[in-house]
Amino acid sequence: MNASVFRQYWSLTKPRVVALIVFTAAIGMFLATPGLPPLKESVLGFLGIWLAAASAAAINQLLDSRIDAQMARTNWRPIVVGQVTPRQALVFALVLAAASMAILLLWVNAMTALLTFCSLIGYAVIYTRYLKRATPQNIVIGGIAGAAPPLLGWSAITGMQDQWGWAHALLLVLIIFVWTPPHFWALAIFRRADYARAMVPMLPVTHGVEYTRWQILLYTVLLVVVSVLPWVVGMSGLFYLGGALVLGAVFLWYAWRLLDPPDEFHAMRTFNYSVVYLMALFAFLLLDHWLLPLLAPAAGIEFVPAQGG
Repeated sequence: MNASVFRQYWSLTKPRVVALIVFTAAIGMFLATPGLPPLKESVLGFLGIWLAAASAAAINQLLDSRIDAQMARTNWRPIVVGQVTPRQALVFALVLAAASMAILLLWVNAMTALLTFCSLIGYAVIYTRYLKRATPQNIVIGGIAGAAPPLLGWSAITGMQDQWGWAHALLLVLIIFVWTPPHFWALAIFRRADYARAMVPMLPVTHGVEYTRWQILLYTVLLVVVSVLPWVVGMSGLFYLGGALVLGAVFLWYAWRLLDPPDEFHAMRTFNYSVVYLMALFAFLLLDHWLLPLLAPAAGIEFVPAQGG
């Protein structure tokens, strides 16, 4: 396979989107255990989740090729321009999915394989094939599948065998679930003409930009509240709480400013910050849970770990 062909197939996997997915899955792995997670389950779990996410992305592009062809943001994708045929894309996606399931079933655990498969089907088929075209709440309902990676990472390490594991992992899922609408609707505002042309019922197209802006603000307020819950339940400590509140305050500023934006591009600034927000929030969770307790003794600081996790 030459470099050009590799790049075409690589772009089918939506590498930037998948990078955020596997990052949150990896954080779920680290949060699932007080110390370092076991190496085999971590590496193979990470690989299996990445392959499943890449497969879902390829199926998404296959099913969305008609829509992608009508949108400036996506009309360069390899299926649209004919660099990869639909048949080749389907075979590629199925190979990735099969490899993912084999790795997770044989070397991780059955629960992670089941949860990962459900997430793959939820995003690649239920959301892409049906919800995206059926309702302006598509991203809200479909966000359940997209929010699953921390649960998958947690399951890869623990097998979800204790009730606190389920509760804490699902709390991470809840954060991403609530984050998804303001994240994606900000992009949808900026790209609303594309979605209208492709006849995709995104909220700015069906209900207007002003309504969508208020929905973004509402969900952002809810997100700030939800982001505090790991501290409330004792899953994290004050270090995380401080980071979550600062990150949330900035997100609220973007959402509030979006009600009367200085220019059309402010929606994209809000979208871009939402990506930074999620990565930083999960990084604060990791620092609070693992790195800070390790570094504190060396710095002569007495650290009291949070309960749970």
